[in-house]
Amino acid sequence: MQYVLIIHEVAAYPAWKAVFDQAANIRKSAGEISYQLLRYDNDANNIVHFSQWSSLDNARRFFESPELVEIRKKAGVKAPSFIYLEEIEHGVL
Repeated sequence: MQYVLIIHEVAAYPAWKAVFDQAANIRKSAGEISYQLLRYDNDANNIVHFSQWSSLDNARRFFESPELVEIRKKAGVKAPSFIYLEEIEHGVL
């Protein structure tokens, strides 16, 4: 499985979330399979987006696209960090 971990600060979570939700279809078309949103426990505007992708190439192509750069600006994203990950093990305890 391939995953992307994105950590970024946003100007205002409600505005960011509205743009995030509007982009659901383009994320799905690009290869996003599932996602989780988390936030720092002491700062609602520091967001962690963890998502599963059909391939890391698809994820990179999507996240580095000019279209998404504009979407991030519209959403108030500040300096995102992208970490591309491949699963090596999965377990349940």
